[in-house]
Amino acid sequence: MDGAAPVLGVERSVTGRRWVWRQSDPRTGLGIAQRLGVPEMVGRLLAARGIGIDLAGDYLEPTLKALMPDPSSLMDMDLAADRIAAAVRSGEHVAVFGDYDVDGACSGALMSRFLRDLGCEVTPYVPDRLKEGYGPNATAIAALCDRGASLVVCVDCGIAAAQALSAAEGRADVVVLDHHKAEGPAPRILAAVNPNRLDCESGLHHVCAAAVAFLAAAATTRVLRRAGWFARRPEPDLLGLLDLVALATVCDVMPLTGFNRALVAQGLKVMGQRGRPGIAALLEVTGARDAPTAHTLGFLLGPRINASGRIGEPDLGLRLLLCEDPIEARAMAEKLDAVNRRRQEVEGEVLSAAHAMAEAQAAEGRAVLLLVGEGWHPGVVGIVAGRMKERFNRPACVAGLSDGMAKGSGRSVPGVDLGSAVIAARQAGLLETGGGHAMAAGFSFRAGRDGEFHAFLEERLRHAALLPTAADLMVEGTLNVIAAQTGLAQEVARLAPFGPGNEEPIFALQRARIVKADRVGKDGATVRAIVEGEGGGRLKTICFRAKDGPLAQALLASERVPLHLCGHLRAEQWNGETSPSLQVVDAAPA
Repeated sequence: MDGAAPVLGVERSVTGRRWVWRQSDPRTGLGIAQRLGVPEMVGRLLAARGIGIDLAGDYLEPTLKALMPDPSSLMDMDLAADRIAAAVRSGEHVAVFGDYDVDGACSGALMSRFLRDLGCEVTPYVPDRLKEGYGPNATAIAALCDRGASLVVCVDCGIAAAQALSAAEGRADVVVLDHHKAEGPAPRILAAVNPNRLDCESGLHHVCAAAVAFLAAAATTRVLRRAGWFARRPEPDLLGLLDLVALATVCDVMPLTGFNRALVAQGLKVMGQRGRPGIAALLEVTGARDAPTAHTLGFLLGPRINASGRIGEPDLGLRLLLCEDPIEARAMAEKLDAVNRRRQEVEGEVLSAAHAMAEAQAAEGRAVLLLVGEGWHPGVVGIVAGRMKERFNRPACVAGLSDGMAKGSGRSVPGVDLGSAVIAARQAGLLETGGGHAMAAGFSFRAGRDGEFHAFLEERLRHAALLPTAADLMVEGTLNVIAAQTGLAQEVARLAPFGPGNEEPIFALQRARIVKADRVGKDGATVRAIVEGEGGGRLKTICFRAKDGPLAQALLASERVPLHLCGHLRAEQWNGETSPSLQVVDAAPA
């Protein structure tokens, strides 16, 4: 494949994208196919993801036995495990302080369940996003100590909360299990376990907090086992916690490679058993009847749990994950579903206004989009920033203004480090708060300072102005309609779970003619079509979130001209039958 030539000659699709080949070494792909006895297509897809012949087997069949690191490789993990084990042996009261997002809820539920199963009294705590902000605060920490907690375990937060955690000094030990980037030295507490500590050499930079909590549970179990604690009592079911870790890993957008891949693959198997009442109830409410996939976690479960922290009760997601009564869990799941619908309404209002601003800024040739609106809910600005980033292929920062203060969130594109720019803006005195990582950031500033902040970002990230207005679409193969068969789709599915670092393959369907197309879904935003190829064959296709955009216009056009279609080839089950389908992501005139 010629890396310079666009796929099927598509320089600009209906959405403005250039179709380019994902490069791979054909010799490696062939070697993988021969070594593992898999089709050459699977070998080629693995090679395109940088997977060598020796690692391909573990990639297709990821197991914790092969891919789990030694928990002790993390700085302070042995200190944390010893202290948590001591709390178990003494039956101490432990407070678990978490964050209000999916990772926080999952890591909080994991550590709370683990400690309760080992006999500890546990008080989980989630701060109110609007009243308390993110992370530990001195008032809440002191209150937990007042309630008798002699150990405070912070999950998915705490690495930058030295001042707040000092409220526990002399009253309770503090252990932090976090993964957020640290700007300076770790807080002076008993143990700060974080692969993104500046002095941690574990190499586990891309795991979420729930994975860190899982490793802490494994390390604690090892300490207790060596002490003979399980001679007369059962060991905790660590593998049974993996559904929580999988959910957090996908929803916190961690790369699905290596250890993460094993966590998600095994966690999906656990979730498929529906043994956790809260998750089982949420799956029922969303109508997810098939075996869960990464898509189920990221698009069905995650948004509903997140909605609780965004515009609902901050701890409702955590309480659902800890609930053991199926009837109570069903009521909570329905409440979360309702909160999520309200979140979608709020998000839609902000999205419409932000899109109009973004179009104007993009037309001006801005490198960075900064969109600020009076009364925009802080719980949805991150989602809107992500949508604007996708639409305009620019770093996007979105903030809601209230009581003289703007609180916002940003999302970036590959190769543009937004987090560092936001931290630099805070250090320059333009922001009240600001931090993050390369692809995402949070910030706040006083009303009227948006112009200075925007100018700072424009200067710092000016190279983003050179990006195309739409990102290139990476294509891994071309197909005729007649070749898009169920067997091929099932072979492609062997590379799942899909996500960052292991993107679902995109195939280009050549010269497909629309036979029938219509809108489906309660809002008509989805377009469903049947296509046929020039060499024969018919194929079902579907295009989500098409609304009235260029993709919808192309698929619903009355003249039925041949189109090249790009999308994900999937094997779908319906009424006991399996058939191929293409989820369309782009189109171009043939």
